[in-house]
Order: sequence, then structure tokens, then C-alpha cells
Amino acid sequence: MTDLFDKKDVEEALEKLKASWGWLVAIGVISLIGGLLSFANPFAATMTVDYLVGFVFLFAGVVQIVQAFSVRGSGGFLWTLAVGILTLLVGAILVGNPIAGAASLTVLVGILLFFLGAAKIAFSMSMRPASGWGWVTLSGILSIVLGVIIFANFPWAAATVLGLFLGVELTFNGVTLLLTGFALRKS
Repeated sequence: MTDLFDKKDVEEALEKLKASWGWLVAIGVISLIGGLLSFANPFAATMTVDYLVGFVFLFAGVVQIVQAFSVRGSGGFLWTLAVGILTLLVGAILVGNPIAGAASLTVLVGILLFFLGAAKIAFSMSMRPASGWGWVTLSGILSIVLGVIIFANFPWAAATVLGLFLGVELTFNGVTLLLTGFALRKS
């Protein structure tokens, strides 16, 4: 059986990472600052998330429509075109009405948390004899509790949850990059 990665390739990649430790630290600082700004103004961060998602949908919709016309002779043309138009419309709604877009995205996040929580709990029950199943159950319960908190505080949640989630992600990403960069510097 051959190794998935050649030892020489891994060593070369590690040396490149070591040489770029400063970039990791710089990106970590920027991410950490972004996380702190998101916590300082979760509403502005929520609107930023809404606009970013909206522009991604707009771009994806345009690409999908162009792609549909590039395969016009095939049987999937109408489906591809319909998906492209729908994606473009979702993007336009998110960008055109960011408050409603943020509310819609927050509802989707809440629903997603419920389903993920239920799936984690079901999975943990299937692995119950194995060690660690309780942690998976706890994670599922926490996901459901977060979903309940979102819906119990919906007007406030719609204005801030996405920004708070962005703040958490950017902060943890920043800390991880800083620690990784400094560890690579020392190695």
C-alpha cells in the first residue's frame, strides 16, 4: 500500500508554511480584528453577511444562466436556466432588502440548527456503546437550544445572530492562525 502523501512533498509543504509564518500571523490579526468589530456591532456585521451572501448568489445566478446557454442543446437547459434565475432572484432580494434578507437567513440558520441537532442526537444514539457518544448528544442538544434561542428572540436575533456567528468564526479563525503562525516560527 502506498502512502497518500509522499514524505518529501509533506516536508516541502511544511518548509513553505514555515517560511510564510508571518502571513499567517498577519491574516490572524486581521481576522481577530474583524471578529472583535463583529462583536462590537453585530447589526452591521449581520448586514455585511447579508450583502456578501447576496452578492455570491447574484454572481452564482449569472454564472448559472451563462452556463445554461452554453449547453442549450442538451436536455438540462431549462432546469439549469431556472436554477440560475432563481439563484439570481434570491441574490437580488438579499441585496435589495437586506433586513428581510437577514431575517430569512436567520430563519434558515435556526431551522438548520434544529435539523443538525436532531441528526447529531440520532447519530449519537446509533453509536451509543462507543465512547464519546455523550459528547455528540450534548452537541446536538446545544444545536437545538441555539435554534430555540433564535426563534424565541426572533426580531432581535434577525438583526444580530448572523453578525455574532461571524464574530465567533473570525475570532476563532484569528486565534488559530496566530497560534499556528507563531508555532511555525518556533519550529
